[in-house]
Amino acid sequence: MIDDPASYPRRIICLTEETTETLYLLGEQERIVGVSGYTVRPPEARQKPKVSAFINARFDKILALEPDLVLAFSDLQADIVAELIRRGVTVMTFNQRSVTDILEMILTVGRLVGGEQNARRLVADLEGELNAIRNSAVRFAHRPRVLFEEWYDPLISGIRWVEELIEAAGGECIFPELRKHQGAKNRIVNPADVIERDPEVIIGSWCGRAVKKEWIRKREGWDRISAVRSNHIYEIKSSYILQPGPAALTEGLRQVHAILAHAINHKIDQVLLPKERTDPALSLSRSDRPFEQALSFKDG
Repeated sequence: MIDDPASYPRRIICLTEETTETLYLLGEQERIVGVSGYTVRPPEARQKPKVSAFINARFDKILALEPDLVLAFSDLQADIVAELIRRGVTVMTFNQRSVTDILEMILTVGRLVGGEQNARRLVADLEGELNAIRNSAVRFAHRPRVLFEEWYDPLISGIRWVEELIEAAGGECIFPELRKHQGAKNRIVNPADVIERDPEVIIGSWCGRAVKKEWIRKREGWDRISAVRSNHIYEIKSSYILQPGPAALTEGLRQVHAILAHAINHKIDQVLLPKERTDPALSLSRSDRPFEQALSFKDG
């Protein structure tokens, strides 16, 4: 029968981290038989067989795991997806680029495994987190201008979901007109334009590479930028903010909010503070952070 629980995919391979984390949060981790080698959330997912990087995959290993569904992301994995389809594998490819898209992805993953109600609860929880941060940001005396650096050379501004999270957290993005572009090459900015728009906060997350703050400070003419003069340059780990899934809507959002509050010397409620490691410049001790309670939305 089509509605029988056994009819839903039972051997799923996730080629990116966000679908892996989503299935864990839904309590459906036993369905996962393979993950991306870049997966770090949740930590226990690292014990699953690793079958891919981001733009390449071990097709022999994938086929040996006999998946009944592979979950992929965006045009960047189009070649992997095409080859898997040629080899007879069922593939679902997501293309989430906004906060709304991320929430829709979570709902779709839930439906794929027969867990729509659990997914709806998870989405409601994530929307509650967003609203709590927005309500906190309303109390800011000033919304600082923010440059988000997705890459350093060429300089690339934030993708849409990142820019939306910055605004929810209390900031004003200095290149809002670029967020609509999916491809990074269309979000390249001239460093001279950054000087003109004068960000008060710079947040770097260089796609898995450690941010070199001194490189930012030494860019030609950037000593005139408010963020540089005030030393408001911060880093957020890519796994928190550039993962278009639960991580960005929880830890990523919290870290952006904490950075902006710190930059304008605004104290925020302890329950909204980041739960994981932050930029040392924030000076958040372990005792400052809220108690972290794992989320699970599995029925029963």
